[in-house]
Amino acid sequence: MKQEGKKAIWSEYQKEIANDKYFYVRSCIRQNFFPGSEVAFLRIMREVLWKDVYEHPCHTTCSGIGYHGDVVPVDTAMTVVARQFALMTEAGYKNYVPSCITSFGLYTEIIEIWHHFPDVEERTRLQLKKATGREFEVPENLAHASDVIYKFRKEIAAKAKYKLVNKNTGEPLKVVDHIGCHYAKMFPSKGVGGAEYPYVLAGMVEEWGGEVIDYPERRHCCGFGFRQYLVQANRGFSVACSKEKFESMKPFKPDMIITNCPGCPMFLDRWQYVINEMEGKRYGKNNEGIPVFTYEEVAGLVLGFDPWDLGLQMHQTDCEPVLQKMGIEYDPDDKYRLDIRKSNQISPDLVNVRTR
Repeated sequence: MKQEGKKAIWSEYQKEIANDKYFYVRSCIRQNFFPGSEVAFLRIMREVLWKDVYEHPCHTTCSGIGYHGDVVPVDTAMTVVARQFALMTEAGYKNYVPSCITSFGLYTEIIEIWHHFPDVEERTRLQLKKATGREFEVPENLAHASDVIYKFRKEIAAKAKYKLVNKNTGEPLKVVDHIGCHYAKMFPSKGVGGAEYPYVLAGMVEEWGGEVIDYPERRHCCGFGFRQYLVQANRGFSVACSKEKFESMKPFKPDMIITNCPGCPMFLDRWQYVINEMEGKRYGKNNEGIPVFTYEEVAGLVLGFDPWDLGLQMHQTDCEPVLQKMGIEYDPDDKYRLDIRKSNQISPDLVNVRTR
């Protein structure tokens, strides 16, 4: 295929990502799994990239887990989302950035519903007005937080202290990227690279010096799947999904896994521990596990953030082999000390700054 043809095809898999002035909403679950990731995102955006990122103290869950778990009706979900958009509108922002992949998928779905069925949007507006007295504007730009880090991956690389490179061999680290199912599988045009060729994480890995590993189950679900885990009787299927991925990636000897969904890193991390307890099996090199990271954690490591400020001590699969390969300076004795967790605090003058 001619190069011009390739460029034309690839252009169809791109998306618009706003450059600044973001209304950021956290995930309701990932703060419990890996609490340092969202703080790292804010540090990177405000203190490294000097972007305007606003958080509203009254934002709530999007209701996505309840919606996909058949607990929250769609009308309720739309009204909850409308309230989130109202908070954005009241704060004077137009670019909406959710931390959660499921939230991103739900916001995208609801905006699509409103676009095709204006009467449903009007009904939601009336319900929100009746319940809260609020009004809202639909975001001009909706991008997942990983989209934003992807957009500025070159700027992060330019300020990097470390690379995704083995300091002892000079070889790129072998990295498995895992994309959350709700990022592009539901609406392929809304994710960088679409459902077949998602590039949002691969772009970060390549820009920061790593090598992306392809393998047969690369696009397979992590095993969360809501009903697969929320219903206790289905949890065997959940761990089986993760195991299928591990078995498939093992021959390629990856150094690490990078993810962009709240549930995916938790399950890919925790299930490795469970499988080892059940079967005595590990999937990494030297009979170790395969360390699992969020994209914020990887960006933070590249920029030289302290690993324990990033919350790597919360992982059940040991992350230190990757730190050692990258040549990251860290003190293993500080892993569980709370009295030194100060450097991860965002400067007071950078909290919700709207102008520079």
